[in-house]
Amino acid sequence: MPAPVREFMFHDARKWRIDFAWTDVKLAVEIEGGAWANGRHTRGKGFIADMEKYNALAEYGWRLLRYVPNSKDKRNINYAQIARLYIKLKRLLIER
Repeated sequence: MPAPVREFMFHDARKWRIDFAWTDVKLAVEIEGGAWANGRHTRGKGFIADMEKYNALAEYGWRLLRYVPNSKDKRNINYAQIARLYIKLKRLLIER
């Protein structure tokens, strides 16, 4: 599995970025910071902006996985799940 592109801009008009992107299979991973500290992603305006971004991702054909780190070592990020989905998406592309 290749390394992801960090801060990938997927939408030119809105300048939205994906935290980690595997562009060859359109797999996006977002790390939702501030979930435990009333951060931007959990308050009204930020939450709604994220929904717009995630819906645009779907419209452009992307798959999105979202994680919330609970500590500095990012234990809540399921790397095995990311790898499984990457492999599935890659197989689907090959079968076409």
